[in-house]
Amino acid sequence: MQNIPFDDLTVGMEAETTRLCRADDLYVFANASGNLNPMHLPKADGDGDGVPESIAPSMWVGSLISGVLGCQLPGPGTLYHRQSLRFVGRAQAGDMLTVKVRLIAKGADRKVTFETWVERADGSRIVDGEAEVIAPQRPVRFDAADVPGLTVQYHRHFDRLLELAEPLPAIPTAVVAPEKPDALGGAMLAARHTLIDPILIGHPDRIAEAAEAEDIDISSCRIVEARDHRLAAQAAVRMVLDKQAGAIMKGHLHTDILLGEVIKREGGLRRGGRRISHVFVLDVPGLDHLLMVTDAAINIAPDLRTKADIVQNAIDLALTLGVEQPKAGILSAVETVNPAIQSTLDAAILSKMADRGQISGGLVDGPLAMDNAVDLGAAATKGITSLVAGRADILVAPNMETGNMLAKELTFLAQARAGGVVMGAKCPIILTSRSDDEQSRLASCAIAALNAAGGVA
Repeated sequence: MQNIPFDDLTVGMEAETTRLCRADDLYVFANASGNLNPMHLPKADGDGDGVPESIAPSMWVGSLISGVLGCQLPGPGTLYHRQSLRFVGRAQAGDMLTVKVRLIAKGADRKVTFETWVERADGSRIVDGEAEVIAPQRPVRFDAADVPGLTVQYHRHFDRLLELAEPLPAIPTAVVAPEKPDALGGAMLAARHTLIDPILIGHPDRIAEAAEAEDIDISSCRIVEARDHRLAAQAAVRMVLDKQAGAIMKGHLHTDILLGEVIKREGGLRRGGRRISHVFVLDVPGLDHLLMVTDAAINIAPDLRTKADIVQNAIDLALTLGVEQPKAGILSAVETVNPAIQSTLDAAILSKMADRGQISGGLVDGPLAMDNAVDLGAAATKGITSLVAGRADILVAPNMETGNMLAKELTFLAQARAGGVVMGAKCPIILTSRSDDEQSRLASCAIAALNAAGGVA
């Protein structure tokens, strides 16, 4: 940016800029100003008419004028003296706004006066006024490239999953041992959103105590008595086999007890010879698509055959969530095959298996390091030519520890929200954690509902 010093300014000079009012702008202004008026929040109904208003705050619109004065005319080095504003219209998220200033007077002490206004794309004004600023004395050039950017921490991808899943019929779900408030509360929350129709399996007295502790009404729920956790898991599996349930949801019991019943060769829910695996589905702020991480919860040190099943399970899930051509990046520490690093050998073989149709429904490439799996610039720097590199929807970890750390890092350091299910069985299995918030629990149930229904229409 280059300024125009006071001595070079002449009456009649003009400058303008065009700015799209985005929903993100409204969130940023709300946080920066402390003005949380729901009239100005994209999804809130501020006046009770049942429709979100999403009106841009007038002071945000007015602030756009300072951007023209501070960046263009007079530009860097300018300081405000006063500003008058008259609001004659409203802007909403999605409106294209043009901000204009015109120099109308020069005064003492480098003070200059501008006519200022903001108009919509149709030319109608929504703000007009007058600004007096102190113009810079000498030329100044400023490179704005180093100004930090902002990422709005909201989770639009999960919102979309909920929108897609809520119209579906509630999936009958065997909830195993919902004997603590958090376990019961997650299931009932999903029921209120019509994602699942919970069948509560466990010790009736403990379920009742959990309901009383959280003031949850379970009078409409079917309760199946099972006073032992293993018996409860067995009952859930039988209900799926008998077509009474279309999904299983973990409550307050050890995961290995539940999955031990699922993977039994006789009377379990194994689907052919495929191994089951867990898929984390993450909504990462700033990322324009869902990101999946697998396997981070079940297979500790998977061999090649198991990894092939893990990849196929993740691709199958991605397809049901509306990803047209899932791209799976097989992770390692490096992006070249190194015989000393087993994960690079496995990755290369998995890629070739996909080429030969042994893994189907998506694109598979590896080995890829984390950076060139998710960042096009990093992939280009390494000279990687691939339809997956820099664009991966699915990150396949070399082992459970790596996958678990990756998912937790994204959740706790990048503010991602995580849901997920166990795939490879005859029905989706919802594993929730006590640390999951409500949105994550709902997302896991929405993922299971979409998967059980066969995917996004």
